Amino acid sequence: MTADLLLRNVRPMGGAATDVLLRDGRIARIAPDQRVESGGMENVVVEDGGGAILLPGLVEAHTHLDKTLWGMGWVPNSAGPSLQDKIDNEREKRRALGIDPARQSARQVVQSVAKGTTAIRSHVDVDTVVGLAGVEGVLATRERLGGICAIELVAFPQSGLLVRPGTLALMEEAMRLGCEVVGGLDPCGIDRDPKGHLDAVFELAQRFGRPVDIHLHEAGLLGAFSMELIFERVRALGMRGQATISHAFCLGDPDTALVERLLAEIAALDIAIMTTGSASRPVPAVARLAALGIRTCAGSDGIRDCWNPYGDGDMLERAMLIGLRNNFRRDEEIALALDVCTRGGASVMRLPDYGLAEGCVADLVLVAGESLAEAVVAHRERKLVLRRGQVVARDGRALVTVP
Repeated sequence: MTADLLLRNVRPMGGAATDVLLRDGRIARIAPDQRVESGGMENVVVEDGGGAILLPGLVEAHTHLDKTLWGMGWVPNSAGPSLQDKIDNEREKRRALGIDPARQSARQVVQSVAKGTTAIRSHVDVDTVVGLAGVEGVLATRERLGGICAIELVAFPQSGLLVRPGTLALMEEAMRLGCEVVGGLDPCGIDRDPKGHLDAVFELAQRFGRPVDIHLHEAGLLGAFSMELIFERVRALGMRGQATISHAFCLGDPDTALVERLLAEIAALDIAIMTTGSASRPVPAVARLAALGIRTCAGSDGIRDCWNPYGDGDMLERAMLIGLRNNFRRDEEIALALDVCTRGGASVMRLPDYGLAEGCVADLVLVAGESLAEAVVAHRERKLVLRRGQVVARDGRALVTVP
Protein backbone atom coordinates (compact mmCIF):
# COMPACT_ATOMS: atom_id res chain seq x y z
CA MET A 1 0.00 0.00 0.00
CA THR A 2 1.48 3.35 -1.07
CA ALA A 3 1.12 6.53 0.98
CA ASP A 4 -1.47 9.08 -0.13
CA LEU A 5 0.00 12.25 -1.62
CA LEU A 6 -1.54 15.57 -2.57
CA LEU A 7 0.20 17.60 -5.25
CA ARG A 8 -0.91 21.14 -4.61
CA ASN A 9 -0.78 23.97 -7.16
CA VAL A 10 0.29 22.04 -10.25
CA ARG A 11 -0.69 22.62 -13.89
CA PRO A 12 -1.54 19.40 -15.76
CA MET A 13 -0.11 19.68 -19.30
CA GLY A 14 0.52 23.39 -18.68
CA GLY A 15 -3.15 24.21 -18.04
CA ALA A 16 -4.83 25.88 -15.09
CA ALA A 17 -3.44 25.33 -11.61
CA THR A 18 -5.16 22.65 -9.55
CA ASP A 19 -4.54 19.99 -6.90
CA VAL A 20 -4.00 16.32 -7.70
CA LEU A 21 -4.65 13.64 -5.07
CA LEU A 22 -2.73 10.38 -5.46
CA ARG A 23 -4.04 7.31 -3.66
CA ASP A 24 -2.88 3.67 -3.89
CA GLY A 25 -0.51 4.53 -6.72
CA ARG A 26 -3.17 6.16 -8.91
CA ILE A 27 -4.62 9.59 -9.59
CA ALA A 28 -7.67 9.69 -7.34
CA ARG A 29 -8.94 13.24 -7.78
CA ILE A 30 -8.08 16.33 -9.81
CA ALA A 31 -9.69 19.47 -8.38
CA PRO A 32 -8.54 22.82 -6.96
CA ASP A 33 -8.41 23.69 -3.27
CA GLN A 34 -8.55 20.16 -1.91
CA ARG A 35 -8.41 20.10 1.91
CA VAL A 36 -6.45 17.62 3.99
CA GLU A 37 -7.79 18.69 7.39
CA SER A 38 -10.90 16.48 7.23
CA GLY A 39 -12.75 13.86 5.25
CA GLY A 40 -10.28 11.05 5.87
CA MET A 41 -7.35 12.99 4.38
CA GLU A 42 -5.66 14.01 7.61
CA ASN A 43 -2.64 11.77 6.99
CA VAL A 44 -2.09 12.75 3.35
CA VAL A 45 1.42 14.04 2.56
CA VAL A 46 1.33 17.41 0.76
CA GLU A 47 3.82 18.49 -1.90
CA ASP A 48 3.65 22.07 -3.11
CA GLY A 49 4.18 22.10 -6.86
CA GLY A 50 4.73 25.84 -6.97
CA GLY A 51 2.80 26.19 -10.24
CA ALA A 52 5.02 23.72 -12.10
CA ILE A 53 3.76 21.80 -15.12
CA LEU A 54 2.56 18.26 -14.40
CA LEU A 55 3.32 15.71 -17.12
CA PRO A 56 2.75 11.98 -17.32
CA GLY A 57 6.02 10.08 -16.92
CA LEU A 58 8.42 10.44 -19.84
CA VAL A 59 8.89 7.27 -21.90
CA GLU A 60 12.29 6.15 -23.19
CA ALA A 61 11.05 3.79 -25.91
CA HIS A 62 14.38 2.90 -27.53
CA THR A 63 17.71 2.59 -25.77
CA HIS A 64 20.47 0.03 -25.06
CA LEU A 65 20.84 -0.27 -21.28
CA ASP A 66 23.32 -3.14 -21.43
CA LYS A 67 26.17 -1.25 -23.06
CA THR A 68 26.19 2.34 -21.84
CA LEU A 69 29.51 3.69 -20.57
CA TRP A 70 27.73 6.03 -18.14
CA GLY A 71 29.86 6.57 -15.03
CA MET A 72 32.97 4.91 -16.51
CA GLY A 73 34.78 8.11 -17.35
CA TRP A 74 35.26 9.56 -20.81
CA VAL A 75 36.05 6.98 -23.49
CA PRO A 76 37.12 8.46 -26.85
CA ASN A 77 34.92 7.20 -29.66
CA SER A 78 36.90 5.08 -32.13
CA ALA A 79 34.16 3.63 -34.36
CA GLY A 80 34.40 3.80 -38.14
CA PRO A 81 31.72 5.36 -40.33
CA SER A 82 29.71 2.31 -41.41
CA LEU A 83 27.16 0.35 -39.41
CA GLN A 84 29.34 -2.76 -39.59
CA ASP A 85 32.35 -0.71 -38.39
CA LYS A 86 30.39 0.28 -35.31
CA ILE A 87 29.23 -3.28 -34.61
CA ASP A 88 32.80 -4.62 -34.92
CA ASN A 89 34.30 -1.82 -32.83
CA GLU A 90 31.78 -2.36 -30.06
CA ARG A 91 32.39 -6.10 -29.97
CA GLU A 92 36.12 -5.42 -29.49
CA LYS A 93 35.74 -2.59 -26.97
CA ARG A 94 33.08 -3.96 -24.66
CA ARG A 95 35.31 -6.74 -23.39
CA ALA A 96 38.42 -4.54 -23.19
CA LEU A 97 36.52 -1.88 -21.23
CA GLY A 98 34.90 -4.35 -18.85
CA ILE A 99 31.31 -3.27 -19.44
CA ASP A 100 29.21 -4.99 -16.77
CA PRO A 101 25.61 -5.01 -18.08
CA ALA A 102 24.04 -5.14 -14.61
CA ARG A 103 26.11 -2.25 -13.24
CA GLN A 104 25.86 -0.11 -16.37
CA SER A 105 22.16 -0.63 -16.97
CA ALA A 106 21.44 0.32 -13.36
CA ARG A 107 23.45 3.51 -13.77
CA GLN A 108 21.50 4.51 -16.86
CA VAL A 109 18.14 3.71 -15.29
CA VAL A 110 18.89 5.91 -12.28
CA GLN A 111 20.05 8.72 -14.57
CA SER A 112 16.91 8.43 -16.68
CA VAL A 113 14.66 8.45 -13.63
CA ALA A 114 16.33 11.66 -12.44
CA LYS A 115 15.33 13.16 -15.81
CA GLY A 116 11.70 12.11 -15.43
CA THR A 117 11.56 8.80 -17.28
CA THR A 118 9.23 6.25 -15.72
CA ALA A 119 9.27 3.57 -18.47
CA ILE A 120 12.07 2.22 -20.66
CA ARG A 121 12.14 -0.17 -23.61
CA SER A 122 15.71 -1.48 -23.93
CA HIS A 123 17.14 -3.48 -26.78
CA VAL A 124 19.67 -5.90 -25.27
CA ASP A 125 22.43 -7.54 -27.31
CA VAL A 126 22.27 -11.28 -27.91
CA ASP A 127 25.12 -12.81 -29.87
CA THR A 128 27.69 -15.59 -29.79
CA VAL A 129 30.31 -13.39 -28.08
CA VAL A 130 28.30 -11.84 -25.23
CA GLY A 131 25.84 -14.72 -25.11
CA LEU A 132 23.04 -13.89 -22.67
CA ALA A 133 25.16 -11.80 -20.28
CA GLY A 134 23.43 -8.58 -21.35
CA VAL A 135 19.97 -10.02 -20.91
CA GLU A 136 20.84 -11.44 -17.50
CA GLY A 137 22.36 -8.11 -16.43
CA VAL A 138 19.38 -6.00 -17.46
CA LEU A 139 16.98 -8.53 -15.92
CA ALA A 140 18.91 -8.12 -12.65
CA THR A 141 18.51 -4.36 -12.94
CA ARG A 142 14.80 -4.73 -13.55
CA GLU A 143 14.51 -6.89 -10.44
CA ARG A 144 16.40 -4.28 -8.46
CA LEU A 145 14.96 -1.05 -9.88
CA GLY A 146 11.57 -2.03 -11.30
CA GLY A 147 9.92 -0.14 -8.47
CA ILE A 148 11.23 3.19 -9.77
CA CYS A 149 10.94 2.54 -13.51
CA ALA A 150 9.12 0.04 -15.75
CA ILE A 151 11.71 -1.79 -17.89
CA GLU A 152 10.88 -3.84 -20.98
CA LEU A 153 13.52 -5.95 -22.77
CA VAL A 154 13.91 -6.56 -26.49
CA ALA A 155 16.13 -9.52 -27.44
CA PHE A 156 18.33 -7.88 -30.05
CA PRO A 157 20.68 -9.67 -32.52
CA GLN A 158 23.07 -6.71 -32.85
CA SER A 159 25.76 -8.65 -34.75
CA GLY A 160 23.29 -10.37 -37.07
CA LEU A 161 20.92 -13.28 -36.65
CA LEU A 162 21.88 -15.73 -39.39
CA VAL A 163 25.44 -14.68 -40.24
CA ARG A 164 26.58 -15.80 -36.78
CA PRO A 165 25.40 -19.39 -36.32
CA GLY A 166 24.08 -20.06 -32.83
CA THR A 167 22.51 -16.62 -32.38
CA LEU A 168 18.99 -17.80 -33.14
CA ALA A 169 19.16 -20.40 -30.36
CA LEU A 170 20.38 -17.70 -27.97
CA MET A 171 17.50 -15.44 -29.02
CA GLU A 172 15.07 -18.22 -28.17
CA GLU A 173 16.67 -18.63 -24.74
CA ALA A 174 16.53 -14.86 -24.19
CA MET A 175 12.78 -14.98 -24.73
CA ARG A 176 12.50 -17.82 -22.22
CA LEU A 177 14.51 -15.81 -19.68
CA GLY A 178 12.02 -12.95 -19.78
CA CYS A 179 12.46 -10.67 -22.80
CA GLU A 180 9.07 -9.27 -23.85
CA VAL A 181 9.86 -8.31 -27.47
CA VAL A 182 11.66 -10.00 -30.37
CA GLY A 183 14.18 -7.72 -32.05
CA GLY A 184 15.58 -7.66 -35.56
CA LEU A 185 18.16 -5.69 -37.53
CA ASP A 186 18.59 -4.63 -41.17
CA PRO A 187 17.61 -7.93 -42.81
CA CYS A 188 19.28 -7.03 -46.11
CA GLY A 189 22.30 -5.06 -44.95
CA ILE A 190 23.49 -7.25 -42.06
CA ASP A 191 22.23 -10.81 -42.61
CA ARG A 192 21.96 -10.39 -46.41
CA ASP A 193 19.04 -12.79 -46.26
CA PRO A 194 15.91 -10.70 -45.70
CA LYS A 195 13.46 -13.58 -46.04
CA GLY A 196 15.43 -15.84 -43.71
CA HIS A 197 16.00 -13.09 -41.14
CA LEU A 198 12.38 -11.92 -40.98
CA ASP A 199 10.99 -15.46 -41.04
CA ALA A 200 13.14 -16.27 -38.00
CA VAL A 201 12.14 -13.07 -36.13
CA PHE A 202 8.43 -13.53 -36.76
CA GLU A 203 8.54 -17.26 -36.01
CA LEU A 204 9.95 -16.48 -32.57
CA ALA A 205 7.30 -13.82 -32.07
CA GLN A 206 4.54 -16.26 -32.99
CA ARG A 207 5.91 -19.05 -30.83
CA PHE A 208 6.22 -16.85 -27.73
CA GLY A 209 3.17 -14.69 -28.44
CA ARG A 210 5.28 -11.51 -28.40
CA PRO A 211 5.53 -8.33 -30.50
CA VAL A 212 8.51 -7.39 -32.69
CA ASP A 213 10.70 -4.29 -32.82
CA ILE A 214 13.03 -4.19 -35.81
CA HIS A 215 15.93 -1.75 -36.28
CA LEU A 216 15.74 -0.60 -39.89
CA HIS A 217 18.60 1.70 -40.84
CA GLU A 218 18.36 0.72 -44.51
CA ALA A 219 17.61 3.76 -46.64
CA GLY A 220 15.73 4.37 -49.87
CA LEU A 221 14.53 1.46 -51.97
CA LEU A 222 16.42 -1.11 -49.89
CA GLY A 223 14.65 0.02 -46.73
CA ALA A 224 11.32 0.12 -48.56
CA PHE A 225 11.86 -3.47 -49.73
CA SER A 226 12.56 -4.62 -46.16
CA MET A 227 9.49 -2.74 -44.93
CA GLU A 228 7.31 -4.46 -47.51
CA LEU A 229 8.54 -7.84 -46.28
CA ILE A 230 7.63 -6.80 -42.74
CA PHE A 231 4.18 -5.73 -43.93
CA GLU A 232 3.63 -9.12 -45.56
CA ARG A 233 4.37 -10.97 -42.33
CA VAL A 234 2.35 -8.66 -40.09
CA ARG A 235 -0.63 -9.11 -42.40
CA ALA A 236 -0.26 -12.88 -42.94
CA LEU A 237 0.30 -13.65 -39.24
CA GLY A 238 -2.46 -11.43 -37.89
CA MET A 239 0.01 -9.23 -36.01
CA ARG A 240 -1.66 -5.89 -36.62
CA GLY A 241 -0.61 -3.52 -33.84
CA GLN A 242 2.22 -5.83 -32.74
CA ALA A 243 5.19 -4.45 -34.70
CA THR A 244 7.49 -1.47 -34.29
CA ILE A 245 9.99 -0.30 -36.90
CA SER A 246 12.81 1.65 -35.27
CA HIS A 247 14.64 4.46 -37.09
CA ALA A 248 12.85 3.81 -40.42
CA PHE A 249 15.21 6.10 -42.31
CA CYS A 250 13.63 5.16 -45.63
CA LEU A 251 10.54 7.13 -44.54
CA GLY A 252 12.66 10.28 -44.88
CA ASP A 253 13.35 9.58 -48.55
CA PRO A 254 12.71 12.52 -50.91
CA ASP A 255 10.58 10.27 -53.15
CA THR A 256 7.25 11.30 -51.60
CA ALA A 257 5.23 8.84 -53.69
CA LEU A 258 7.32 5.96 -52.30
CA VAL A 259 7.03 7.25 -48.74
CA GLU A 260 3.26 7.86 -48.93
CA ARG A 261 2.70 4.31 -50.18
CA LEU A 262 4.68 2.94 -47.23
CA LEU A 263 2.89 5.18 -44.76
CA ALA A 264 -0.51 4.02 -45.98
CA GLU A 265 0.47 0.39 -45.26
CA ILE A 266 1.95 1.33 -41.89
CA ALA A 267 -1.27 3.07 -40.87
CA ALA A 268 -3.47 0.21 -42.10
CA LEU A 269 -1.43 -2.39 -40.18
CA ASP A 270 -1.04 -0.20 -37.06
CA ILE A 271 2.74 -0.52 -37.17
CA ALA A 272 4.50 1.84 -34.77
CA ILE A 273 7.49 3.98 -35.74
CA MET A 274 10.37 4.93 -33.44
CA THR A 275 12.48 7.98 -34.25
CA THR A 276 15.38 9.57 -32.41
CA GLY A 277 15.25 12.66 -34.60
CA SER A 278 18.70 11.76 -35.94
CA ALA A 279 20.68 14.70 -37.30
CA SER A 280 22.78 12.51 -39.59
CA ARG A 281 20.18 10.52 -41.55
CA PRO A 282 16.83 11.10 -43.28
CA VAL A 283 14.07 10.67 -40.71
CA PRO A 284 10.32 10.10 -40.72
CA ALA A 285 8.25 13.30 -40.68
CA VAL A 286 6.57 13.29 -37.27
CA ALA A 287 3.73 15.64 -38.25
CA ARG A 288 2.82 13.43 -41.22
CA LEU A 289 2.86 10.32 -39.05
CA ALA A 290 0.55 12.05 -36.56
CA ALA A 291 -1.81 13.17 -39.33
CA LEU A 292 -2.18 9.54 -40.43
CA GLY A 293 -2.74 8.30 -36.88
CA ILE A 294 0.51 6.30 -36.84
CA ARG A 295 1.72 5.54 -33.32
CA THR A 296 5.11 7.21 -32.95
CA CYS A 297 7.58 6.96 -30.10
CA ALA A 298 11.10 8.15 -29.43
CA GLY A 299 14.26 7.18 -27.62
CA SER A 300 17.82 8.21 -26.86
CA ASP A 301 19.25 5.12 -28.59
CA GLY A 302 22.79 4.58 -27.26
CA ILE A 303 23.83 6.84 -24.39
CA ARG A 304 27.59 7.39 -23.97
CA ASP A 305 28.47 4.04 -25.53
CA CYS A 306 30.89 2.70 -28.13
CA TRP A 307 28.64 3.94 -30.91
CA ASN A 308 27.86 7.41 -29.70
CA PRO A 309 29.43 9.80 -27.15
CA TYR A 310 26.26 11.87 -26.73
CA GLY A 311 23.20 11.80 -24.51
CA ASP A 312 22.17 11.88 -20.86
CA GLY A 313 18.77 10.19 -20.97
CA ASP A 314 16.72 13.39 -20.92
CA MET A 315 13.54 12.76 -22.92
CA LEU A 316 12.55 16.43 -22.72
CA GLU A 317 15.78 17.24 -24.51
CA ARG A 318 14.97 14.43 -26.96
CA ALA A 319 11.63 16.12 -27.65
CA MET A 320 13.57 19.31 -28.39
CA LEU A 321 15.88 17.46 -30.79
CA ILE A 322 12.90 15.90 -32.56
CA GLY A 323 11.37 19.37 -32.80
CA LEU A 324 14.55 20.78 -34.31
CA ARG A 325 14.90 17.92 -36.80
CA ASN A 326 11.28 18.35 -37.90
CA ASN A 327 11.50 22.16 -38.05
CA PHE A 328 8.87 22.52 -35.32
CA ARG A 329 8.63 26.15 -34.19
CA ARG A 330 5.05 26.82 -33.13
CA ASP A 331 4.03 25.89 -29.59
CA GLU A 332 1.56 23.26 -30.80
CA GLU A 333 4.25 21.66 -32.97
CA ILE A 334 6.67 21.45 -30.05
CA ALA A 335 3.87 19.95 -27.95
CA LEU A 336 3.57 17.24 -30.63
CA ALA A 337 7.26 16.40 -30.16
CA LEU A 338 6.60 16.06 -26.43
CA ASP A 339 3.60 13.84 -27.14
CA VAL A 340 5.91 11.45 -29.01
CA CYS A 341 8.10 11.21 -25.87
CA THR A 342 5.14 10.61 -23.54
CA ARG A 343 1.85 9.28 -24.86
CA GLY A 344 3.45 7.92 -28.04
CA GLY A 345 5.96 5.85 -26.12
CA ALA A 346 3.27 4.62 -23.74
CA SER A 347 1.12 3.47 -26.66
CA VAL A 348 4.01 1.51 -28.17
CA MET A 349 4.93 -0.11 -24.86
CA ARG A 350 1.22 -0.70 -24.16
CA LEU A 351 1.51 0.86 -20.70
CA PRO A 352 -1.84 0.33 -18.96
CA ASP A 353 -3.77 3.31 -17.57
CA TYR A 354 -1.14 5.86 -18.63
CA GLY A 355 -1.97 9.54 -18.53
CA LEU A 356 -3.23 12.40 -16.37
CA ALA A 357 -6.90 11.50 -15.93
CA GLU A 358 -8.46 10.32 -12.69
CA GLY A 359 -7.84 6.58 -12.38
CA CYS A 360 -4.57 6.65 -14.29
CA VAL A 361 -1.39 5.23 -12.79
CA ALA A 362 0.46 7.99 -10.94
CA ASP A 363 3.68 7.96 -12.99
CA LEU A 364 4.25 11.71 -13.09
CA VAL A 365 6.81 14.47 -13.62
CA LEU A 366 6.87 18.08 -12.40
CA VAL A 367 8.91 20.54 -14.45
CA ALA A 368 9.13 24.32 -14.50
CA GLY A 369 7.90 26.26 -17.51
CA GLU A 370 5.23 28.70 -18.62
CA SER A 371 4.01 26.28 -21.31
CA LEU A 372 4.68 22.82 -22.69
CA ALA A 373 6.82 24.38 -25.40
CA GLU A 374 9.01 26.19 -22.88
CA ALA A 375 9.32 23.05 -20.77
CA VAL A 376 10.68 21.22 -23.83
CA VAL A 377 12.97 24.00 -25.01
CA ALA A 378 14.41 24.82 -21.58
CA HIS A 379 14.21 21.24 -20.18
CA ARG A 380 15.08 22.39 -16.68
CA GLU A 381 15.86 19.85 -14.00
CA ARG A 382 12.82 17.95 -12.84
CA LYS A 383 11.29 19.28 -9.63
CA LEU A 384 9.66 15.95 -8.77
CA VAL A 385 9.35 12.50 -10.37
CA LEU A 386 6.82 9.96 -9.13
CA ARG A 387 6.44 6.27 -9.90
CA ARG A 388 3.09 4.79 -8.87
CA GLY A 389 2.49 7.73 -6.57
CA GLN A 390 5.83 7.56 -4.76
CA VAL A 391 8.55 10.19 -5.10
CA VAL A 392 11.57 8.62 -6.84
CA ALA A 393 13.50 11.77 -7.79
CA ARG A 394 13.60 15.33 -6.50
CA ASP A 395 15.28 18.47 -7.87
CA GLY A 396 17.06 16.56 -10.62
CA ARG A 397 18.40 13.73 -8.46
CA ALA A 398 17.10 10.20 -8.10
CA LEU A 399 16.46 9.08 -4.54
CA VAL A 400 18.04 5.68 -5.32
CA THR A 401 21.78 5.40 -5.82
CA VAL A 402 23.80 2.63 -7.46
CA PRO A 403 27.56 1.89 -7.57
